[in-house]
Amino acid sequence: MGTGMPRPSVTALTLLLMTAAPAAAKPLHYLLDPSQSEVGFSVDVGQSPLKGRMPVASADLILDFDKAAASRIRVTLSPGGAQMGLPFATGAMKSPEVLDTARFPAISFESIRVRPTDSGAEVEGRITIRDVTRPITLQARLFRPEGSAEGTREALTVKLSGAVNRSEFGATGFADMVGDRVELNISARILLQN
Repeated sequence: MGTGMPRPSVTALTLLLMTAAPAAAKPLHYLLDPSQSEVGFSVDVGQSPLKGRMPVASADLILDFDKAAASRIRVTLSPGGAQMGLPFATGAMKSPEVLDTARFPAISFESIRVRPTDSGAEVEGRITIRDVTRPITLQARLFRPEGSAEGTREALTVKLSGAVNRSEFGATGFADMVGDRVELNISARILLQN
C-alpha cells in the first residue's frame, strides 16, 4: 500500500464502538475501493519468508458501531492477479499444484461472528480456497484517514490478519520447498454507501 497507508486512528474499533454517536445507531453499509485494497501474504521458503500480494476483487461490509455482533464482512480475492517477489514463485503459486487459479478464480471469506477485543475485533468466519471451505479467525482493526475528525466514518480502512494452512485446502504443491502456513494481511479501503 506504500506511503499512502493511513496511520492508526486515535481509536480502534473497540473505542469507536464506545464513542459512537446516537445518530449512527443503525448499521452502516460499506463497499470496497479496489484501487487501495489488497492482501499481503507470506510463506516460509527455507529460512526466510517469501512475500506476495493479491488483489481484493470485492468487499461488502455492514458495520454496526453500537453492536459489533451485528456487523458482517464478505471479501472476495482474485488469486489470478497475485504476484510474489520471484516470477517463478508466482507461476508455481498459480499452478494446479497450489491455487489452481484456472479452475478456482476466486478466494472468498464470509464472517459468522464479530466480537470486540481490546485492540479492535475478532472476526470468526469461513474462507473458501480451491472450493474447500474451512473456519478461520481473523483479527480486525479499523482506521480512519490521517487528519480526519474523530468519529469520521465516510471512508475507512479495515485491516484483517490471520493465517491458513494451505494443505487443508489441497494446495499441497512444492511442500518440500515451501512451508504450509500462509500468513494473511488484508487491507481494504471501504467507502460508506448512502
